[in-house]
Amino acid sequence: MRASVLRVALAALMAFAGLAVSSAARADSGFVTLVIYKAGWIIGGSGGSGTLTFRGRSYALSTGGLDYGLVFGGSKTVLRGRVSNINRASDIAGVYGAAGAGLALGRGARAIVLTNQKGAVLELTGHQVGLMANADLSGLAITMR
Repeated sequence: MRASVLRVALAALMAFAGLAVSSAARADSGFVTLVIYKAGWIIGGSGGSGTLTFRGRSYALSTGGLDYGLVFGGSKTVLRGRVSNINRASDIAGVYGAAGAGLALGRGARAIVLTNQKGAVLELTGHQVGLMANADLSGLAITMR
């Protein structure tokens, strides 16, 4: 009796491990373009739009977020890059958090790596135009339209 319970438990554990491995093996990547407008004075906000290209299809995205800390000015940031560790397009949706500091006077380069609660990883580079000084905690939410 005890041996059969142990065999059943072992078989269930192996099946679960197999599902976890096959799920991770199916994870894929895509290409993302985001245009984000940001403005603030102590508390700032951002909003924008973008596109995810994943498995040959394009998906419209919306972005929004809040910044709190030393935030001053306004800017437009265009970011392009890769999203990885996603199984379906909707895995890109979620909240991405970051702490950082920066200064943009005119035109400046940006690079950032962010992760959401689903494990999606954004690796983005681009440029920022405007006057923006920040040393803040910020969050970026991405939703699919």
